[in-house]
Amino acid sequence: MDELTSAISKSHDSAVGRDDIHYQMLKHLPGAALETLLHVLNDISINGPFPESWRTSTIMRVLKAGKDESDPSSYRPIVLTSCICKIMEQMINYRLVWYIEKHKLISSVQYGFRKKPQCY
Repeated sequence: MDELTSAISKSHDSAVGRDDIHYQMLKHLPGAALETLLHVLNDISINGPFPESWRTSTIMRVLKAGKDESDPSSYRPIVLTSCICKIMEQMINYRLVWYIEKHKLISSVQYGFRKKPQCY
């Protein structure tokens, strides 16, 4: 439950995926609903299957400031995916990072893409 609530609390409001569930909805779930969500996410990670709707994203193109609308390179893609899927990804990432750090599977001289140790 700590991993779930941490992932939800660290999330930033963003556009929603096809399921129309946004982070504000998740942040305001009552305890019983959080327990149900955790049960569902654990069941998916243990038994599968990964929901088909999470395998699909909507790609929006956003015009870069001051760029020509007729030039395709003037746009940047925004990928809209399920917020619940992103929460599950964060939970899995927490566990992977914890395991890798605990078992010292990354070289002690590797500093990039790690929270600790930091190089100055």
